[in-house]
Amino acid sequence: MTRAIDKVKTCSTMAEVRAGVNALDDILVPLLVERSGYMTQAATVKNDEALVRDEARIQTIIDRVRPQALAQGGNPDLIERLYRAMMECYIDYEHQELARLRAAGLQPKGEQP
Repeated sequence: MTRAIDKVKTCSTMAEVRAGVNALDDILVPLLVERSGYMTQAATVKNDEALVRDEARIQTIIDRVRPQALAQGGNPDLIERLYRAMMECYIDYEHQELARLRAAGLQPKGEQP
């Protein structure tokens, strides 16, 4: 198995470093956008502000990605910090999406016909 860390090319210039980072961003951005689409789905399914933050789910994700980071040759502490920051952003986004959906006519749970 080739680990992610083993795919990193040796760079001798910042231009090479930036080219590598840009290539990865070209892969990451569409995936992050796709993930945000699932946050919109979560807002629709949960339809309750109190359910947006799910501490148990946050911990489940952390418990899942730390070993993946280690297996890929990465730093699990760094990956955890990145994931926690990303999840906070997506939690904020899910709140925004729920407000947008409500403004567009989504009835709050308990008020649905």
